[in-house]
Amino acid sequence: MKLNELPGIPGNDQKAKRRGRGPGSGLGKTGGRGVKGQKARSGGYHKVGFEGGQMPLQRRLPKRGFKNPFRKEYNVLNLDDLGIFAANTEVTALLLREKGLCKRALDGIKLLGDGTLEKPLKIHVDRASRTALEKVAAAGGEVILPPVPAADAETSATPAE
Repeated sequence: MKLNELPGIPGNDQKAKRRGRGPGSGLGKTGGRGVKGQKARSGGYHKVGFEGGQMPLQRRLPKRGFKNPFRKEYNVLNLDDLGIFAANTEVTALLLREKGLCKRALDGIKLLGDGTLEKPLKIHVDRASRTALEKVAAAGGEVILPPVPAADAETSATPAE
């Protein structure tokens, strides 16, 4: 059986309303829109949040807080998640994505120390907590972080004279 050979569901075959096709159709003249007003006009409907000229709710409420546009958001990876890898595996971002441990593309991966690690692993991440570094080292593994860029000579802080 193919999809086009499936029988229709009984009662699921209503005819489309043919608007503006004379008084005999029941939807002639105004086509079910009533008489006059904004909803009767072509293209006449309000945008999202419009309240009939009243000041909209999103403009009546005060603005609060600050959203940092430069904030970095990391994929969180716990030590418990690394139990699926064999000993001495080199764990990279590509491998984590293949295994489904880092699904979204964010600013990087941060390793957290929740759980235990029994196998030595070589883990490439962008950030790591102190407890995670200690637990990986205790298991005989290694965490490889990207190099921190050195401050430029011009921008480095010098004491004011």
